Amino acid sequence: MGETVMGQPGQSSPLIIDPTGRDIHGEAARIRERGPVTLVELPDGVQTWAVSDPELLKRLLTDPRVSKDPRRHWARWIDGGVSPEWPLFTWVAVQNMFTAYGGEHKRLRSLVSKAFTARRTAALQPRIEEITKNLLEPLEESRRRGQVVDLRERFCYPLPIRVISELFGLPEEQGAELRAVVDGVFHTSATPEEVTDVYTRFYAALRELVALKRRSPGDDLTTALIAAHDDESHTRLTEQELLDTLVLMVSAGHETTVNLIDNAIHLLLAHPVQLAHVRAGRASWEDVVEEALRVEAPVASLPLRYAVEDLEMSRFGGPDGVVIGKGEAILAAYAAAGRHPQKYGPDAAAFDVTRLDKEHLSFGYGVHFCLGAPLGRLEARVALPALFDRFPGLRLAVGSEELEPVDSFISNGHRSLPVHLS
Repeated sequence: MGETVMGQPGQSSPLIIDPTGRDIHGEAARIRERGPVTLVELPDGVQTWAVSDPELLKRLLTDPRVSKDPRRHWARWIDGGVSPEWPLFTWVAVQNMFTAYGGEHKRLRSLVSKAFTARRTAALQPRIEEITKNLLEPLEESRRRGQVVDLRERFCYPLPIRVISELFGLPEEQGAELRAVVDGVFHTSATPEEVTDVYTRFYAALRELVALKRRSPGDDLTTALIAAHDDESHTRLTEQELLDTLVLMVSAGHETTVNLIDNAIHLLLAHPVQLAHVRAGRASWEDVVEEALRVEAPVASLPLRYAVEDLEMSRFGGPDGVVIGKGEAILAAYAAAGRHPQKYGPDAAAFDVTRLDKEHLSFGYGVHFCLGAPLGRLEARVALPALFDRFPGLRLAVGSEELEPVDSFISNGHRSLPVHLS
């Protein structure tokens, strides 16, 4: 970042983000206290502007002068200042719709969006219900034995990974390896050696998958993406775009849903009055899903966007005298925005399924809005009532303060969710 940034009116030294994500909401509060947009420092001294005001964030997310392409618009990348060993390297280095801008984004998104239409998503519900039932049945034995069960491990995680695996035709034997490398992508305090290892293993697994599907095509999204690669039209995917699109869909396609289901279960168990509202019909399971998404954004902060030109925040309804300079990075602070008191009132941090305004940005906004959002919502709306109906005596096995967060300032969930089933 340039000296002009550090010298702007009202800007003190950047807030250093904890790469382990040990206190996401405490950190989000500190970001909000510093104003709608403030400088923060990511691992390796990478500085970026964290935007926490929901309305300002929406305006920036929809402005064509804000890009997601580091190769064209991030000064640090262009100057060679981003190492492959940086913990967030995969987040900015991939060449897919997540990091595309303008016409390139439209081209790449159009090739994938056909697979996530409302009709195709709705058609998955019977299969999601079947997978949910198959995951709950083995838990009965644990209930009878009075055993403590880790619901994140045995329910929250396997449901989305099975759905995404079937969508993309992932072989069952690859499941454990893909889970390990996806966890590594979200591990934002990883060592350089761990970063390199995850990157290498992830692409090795995906190349193996692509080779398998070229030999034995199936009715799955990997086969469809290969067809988009082999197409001779101007919209075709390059080999790197094919692999990087798989990186995006396999990782983002289940991690957010794991956290959504995990957080929703914890919130309901920690707030029995809110669960009572649902059971009495005063609130719906959709209310639970949306309020959980708001108050516990599955992705706490999402890297990165870049200013295509100098952006005066006052022109976006932001503070006077603050300019995000051309080529500087922007961090979407979703966890901070989801609990912003200016929008949600003094009880913004409270989980309230009867809250009228549950609007949130947890799946993004604008042209980069998450394609898989309807699928993630559907999985949660199926999973939650099935779980609480099957085990009406469900309760936490430890206090909420004893639950440990995942090792990430991007991913917002728990390492484990121990419960008693009765």
